[in-house]
Amino acid sequence: MKMPRAGRWTACLFILCLFLTVTGCSTESIIVLNPKGPIAEQQRDLMVISTLLACIVIIPVLLLMAFIAWRYRDKKGRTAKYTPEWEHSTKLEVIWWGVPIVIIIILGIITARYTFALEPSKPLVSDQKPLTIQVTSLDWKWLFQYPEQGIATVNRVQFRAGVPIRFEVTADSPMNSFWIPQLGGQIYAMSGMAMTLYLQADEVGNYWGSGANFTGREFAKMSFDVESTTREAFDQWVSEIKTTAPKLTLEGYKRLAEPAASEVQTFSEFPEGLFEMTVTKYGASHNHGLSWKDIQTIKIQE
Repeated sequence: MKMPRAGRWTACLFILCLFLTVTGCSTESIIVLNPKGPIAEQQRDLMVISTLLACIVIIPVLLLMAFIAWRYRDKKGRTAKYTPEWEHSTKLEVIWWGVPIVIIIILGIITARYTFALEPSKPLVSDQKPLTIQVTSLDWKWLFQYPEQGIATVNRVQFRAGVPIRFEVTADSPMNSFWIPQLGGQIYAMSGMAMTLYLQADEVGNYWGSGANFTGREFAKMSFDVESTTREAFDQWVSEIKTTAPKLTLEGYKRLAEPAASEVQTFSEFPEGLFEMTVTKYGASHNHGLSWKDIQTIKIQE
């Protein structure tokens, strides 16, 4: 059965558009293939290696499919060789079973090595002291606390280039996923847990961060600005916040945690132990609502 002329033209047009789309997408426009840090670079390498290994199987299959469709197409005067007694070929069996098995073994070994090497809580090798940033997922915004600098921000995170960042991630809302694609893979933000993620930006620049787990009505607005700066620019940014921004009180945090989208905000101070309190309030029932210092005091008394 022949395909109608309109159908053939439609298929050709679709293939042409697909080809132009693929060839027109550079690695610069696909942010996960344009890493700006050591973790993202290794993850990019793993994706490329996995894709190339998969192509060893996929490309021959696609070529054979096209060849068979062309070789055995319906055309007047053309007949394919008829071999009704053919049922087995050791050579072909070895190829289409052996090659995939070898690829799976190689892919498994490579993936296992990268998985252990890219353990999220594994500190990065550096002569610089890591900067700790505490991340809290809220409905529908991100709160960043800098315990060493004593400041906090909403929907904006800034740090120095070339310095490891120790993100401590939790949630005071439904489970979400913290993700800065050009610096590394995502990690889940869960209530009652504090996850650790080490990342680093190798150069000064502006990046995009987002929640990667659907959490309701305003989920699409749960993105945040990421800026990697020089030491001088970072210190100036911290100084400006401490001198011009308001303080975040406990009552202010409770209002901030209410379900609503938010613009970028900065705070010159935040309640001591706020992150720990957020984590522990979803723990054992007798610890609900207690601050980190209260919980430690109770443990000492016990």
